Amino acid sequence: MEREDSAKLELNKILSACADFASLPGAKAQILATVPAKNAEEARERLSFTSECYKLLFEYGSGKIEAFGDVLPLVDRAAKSSTLSMREIRDVAALLSSARAAHDAICGVKEEDVPVCKIYAKRLRYDERLEGDIRRKVIADDALADDASDELYEIRSRIKEVNEKIRSRLGEYVSGRDSEYLQESIVTMRGGRYVVPVKAEHKTHVKGFVHDRSASGATFFIEPEYVLELNNELVALQIDEKEEIEKILAHLTARVGRMASELNEDVEILDTLEAGFSVADYSYSVKGVCPEVNGKGRTEIIKGRHPLIDKKKVVPVSVTLGEGYRFLILSGANTGGKTVTLKMCGLFSLMAACGIFVPAEEGTKIAVFDGVFCDVGDAQSIEESLSTFSSHMTNIIDICRRATENSLVLLDEPGGGTNPDEGQAIARAVLEHLTKLGCEGIITTHFTPLKEFAYTAEGVENASMEFDSATLQPLYRMKTGLPGASNALAICRRLGMDDEILKSAEGYLSEGARSYENIMKRAEDAEVEARKTLGEAQKKKLELDAAVREQKQIADSLKKEKEKITRNAKSESRRIIAERTEDAERMVREIEEIFKKDEKTHEDLIRARTVRNKLVKNPVPEEKEEETVLTEKFVPATIDTIKVGQRVFVPSAGCEADVIAVHTQKGETEVAIGSVRYRCKISDVGIVREVEEKKSKVSFVKGGKEAPPRLETNVIGMNVEEALSEVDALIDEAVLSNLEEIKVIHGVGKGILRSAIAGHLQKNKHVASYRLGRYGEGESGVTFIKLKK
Repeated sequence: MEREDSAKLELNKILSACADFASLPGAKAQILATVPAKNAEEARERLSFTSECYKLLFEYGSGKIEAFGDVLPLVDRAAKSSTLSMREIRDVAALLSSARAAHDAICGVKEEDVPVCKIYAKRLRYDERLEGDIRRKVIADDALADDASDELYEIRSRIKEVNEKIRSRLGEYVSGRDSEYLQESIVTMRGGRYVVPVKAEHKTHVKGFVHDRSASGATFFIEPEYVLELNNELVALQIDEKEEIEKILAHLTARVGRMASELNEDVEILDTLEAGFSVADYSYSVKGVCPEVNGKGRTEIIKGRHPLIDKKKVVPVSVTLGEGYRFLILSGANTGGKTVTLKMCGLFSLMAACGIFVPAEEGTKIAVFDGVFCDVGDAQSIEESLSTFSSHMTNIIDICRRATENSLVLLDEPGGGTNPDEGQAIARAVLEHLTKLGCEGIITTHFTPLKEFAYTAEGVENASMEFDSATLQPLYRMKTGLPGASNALAICRRLGMDDEILKSAEGYLSEGARSYENIMKRAEDAEVEARKTLGEAQKKKLELDAAVREQKQIADSLKKEKEKITRNAKSESRRIIAERTEDAERMVREIEEIFKKDEKTHEDLIRARTVRNKLVKNPVPEEKEEETVLTEKFVPATIDTIKVGQRVFVPSAGCEADVIAVHTQKGETEVAIGSVRYRCKISDVGIVREVEEKKSKVSFVKGGKEAPPRLETNVIGMNVEEALSEVDALIDEAVLSNLEEIKVIHGVGKGILRSAIAGHLQKNKHVASYRLGRYGEGESGVTFIKLKK
């Protein structure tokens, strides 16, 4: 892909924005020189590296690379034994510090989280002792610490002593009897030696060496002879100091030179890491996501935002390409966002190929192409004397020659700038050629024949940018499957064109053009209204679903409360019965003891009578289930009268239910009591009928005790559906009867029923566990089910 094509899509601006986040010159250059990957595998590697840098920055808080100067020339000089200056050595120390900090920060993270960055970090080489020595000895760009070496310390200590001696002696001279000869009572330096300013007329009165004279000639700067030896000593010490400094710097430089190759590699690695961190920083700033890349031409952008448009103004657009069709003919009103959408698709592909996240929603898929070719905007060339049409055609001809089946072609209104009939013919021919090549692309157009061609051509689909005809405003939303009207007259009206001019323009339109535009306008309006209605309906549905869930929760809560009350009532009744039974047995034993006596007194008889009266007055209540009376609300069900969907009363459950299935051959019905499925005999239920249909009161009483609950069921001979329904019915009956364990007899056979029942039991919320029968229990022909408490 030529840089000219990527520049038209403004990839250069994206790379420049990424480079602005970099602090190292080498990283900036590396980013700006980035060329998009030619295949999906390479793009995935780049995006993976960016993801690791993103994770280090924003999850682990590991900062970016510490800045350092351009040290590569310095390292090369050090390798050639050329002594570096203090400032240059401090720059090398900054590199060592940066390498050490990056190594420690990245290696402190789990390897599985940042495998590529960790490989880079482990290759970094640094010398903490060398870094420490430089920091300790070279304390400024032009100063060494006094203790940089023992020799330097001794020399500087002696220099300090000599300086003090000289100043002391000259101080005595300045304040003594010879001060009258001085221009000023000060001590200064000339040529690195201490001197005093003497008046010109008294220069013969001061014995010493003349070093300088003022511009006016009124002052001579003389070094008195009695400090001459001290000044000589001071100069000698200063020479010694300079030589020692050179020796220290040479030693540090030699240490730098010995690891020149490692430092050169460090610079390269740190530049690469810094480039990755900068791309991650940019990706975060545009709220980008890591797209799923592929080399199969499948693009699915979810709410993509062009990164170069103001975040407050950009409208997200969703685009799909490569699934069922390879070319989109994008039409619609001017200023509606067609060109921005076209450029966004191409730019996203280039960004992903460069390892840059795209500003879109999670789940976005981007195809990587071997070339992205585009013809966008006004490319008129004055230097080559080409018109707008000629310039576009030159570019399109070049694209047609270079494009392959793995290319993305983006053409903005091809065929424009010339006779419309010829222009649309050229555009269609170009599109046919590109589809035969097998490449993918997006073409924006206002040509009606090109929109019509999309309906008949294989692999080509219409799409349009929505336009609100009521407000005469573009909606910046793309819909696939329908072309869009240009709405040129409506836009002119919005921009303020005179109505008389617009009416004249409408009159010049052909009947076909007016009809087509009106049809497309009505279709767009209808779709906008339909989407609005659909949105409202979906909102209502969500509210209704929430209300249904709430009511179901209330119903389930009430059902559980009812079951709890029923259990408590049964438990209390059993307690009362047990107490009454115990009292009765005690009374009977008392009467028996009285009548066992050989001689019974009158008091014994009175006592026996009293006990008997108590027993008659408080008989032991019978432990029986509640009697259920079918009043005039219900009529007994028969095979002929019961139907699916009817409301029936189930005496054994003590509540109403809905019929969900009728098994006429077995004389059974399956009902739903809330979320519980229950199977029972048709003759054991009553059909609920409306009050207004009552003609006579019918009462049906099922008195006495209920039949004991079933402990097992036999499903041999049933198909899987019938067997599972029977198992559910048995479980529901057992739950209502507070049973702990039940048994299903399914036989051995081929094991179909056994496997189906086992899989079904795993999903039943009432089942705690289940097992096959043991020896003597039926073995693999039966399944025992333990129910939850």
